[in-house]
Amino acid sequence: MAEQQTWQWSSRTAVLAHESESIFYGVLKRFMDICLSTALIILLFPLLLVIALLIKLDSPGPVIFTQERAGAKRQRLGRQRVWVVQNFPFYKFRSMVRDADSSLHEAYIKDFVEGRTQPSPESGGKYKLINDPRVTTVGRFLRMFSLDELPQLFNVLKGDMSLVGPRPVPTYEVAGYSARHHNRFAALPGITGWWQVKGRCQVSFEEMIRMDVDYIRQASLWFDLKILFLTIPAVLFRRGAE
Repeated sequence: MAEQQTWQWSSRTAVLAHESESIFYGVLKRFMDICLSTALIILLFPLLLVIALLIKLDSPGPVIFTQERAGAKRQRLGRQRVWVVQNFPFYKFRSMVRDADSSLHEAYIKDFVEGRTQPSPESGGKYKLINDPRVTTVGRFLRMFSLDELPQLFNVLKGDMSLVGPRPVPTYEVAGYSARHHNRFAALPGITGWWQVKGRCQVSFEEMIRMDVDYIRQASLWFDLKILFLTIPAVLFRRGAE
């Protein structure tokens, strides 16, 4: 999959030509996304309400944090199917104080992309921003078990995301990408993925890109199911989580 790729640039989007992707796999993947995300929303609805209440009691501000993130959607350009990189509203449970300044995270991401960050003992050997003063008490617990990610099930239902795929990233991260880094956008972004279950916050930026591209090249329904099952112990044992 994704063996032959070429980039075409415009002023606002990057378009990745994609020669060998299976339409059948794409249809099955979307069907699985709709069925599983709907089932999970119904099953977890009481938990979603409890989390929303705890957030409101813990600190002032909205329950849901919305951020513009970069992902890709498959479109048809003439006779060719392509991936178009575009921004979309990304949902999370709010885990920080209201109107938190993003400059601290932006500076860290810039260093991470440019290879200037190193894992430290304070972070447990992870590539991660630690002791972030913006994170609330409830937010710290939500991040510990990745519960802040649950509203992205609605992103999946909308079609902006999939259950499995490369992680959607803030627009200020994409600003530091070189052309080859954009190869990770040759798939619908996911809630979980190969990097999340195998290398989350434990590998460098370049290794993260390689893992995302490896997923794209190997993508299949069985591989997606494998990643979904591996996500369960990754969440329970808090691999890479704060």
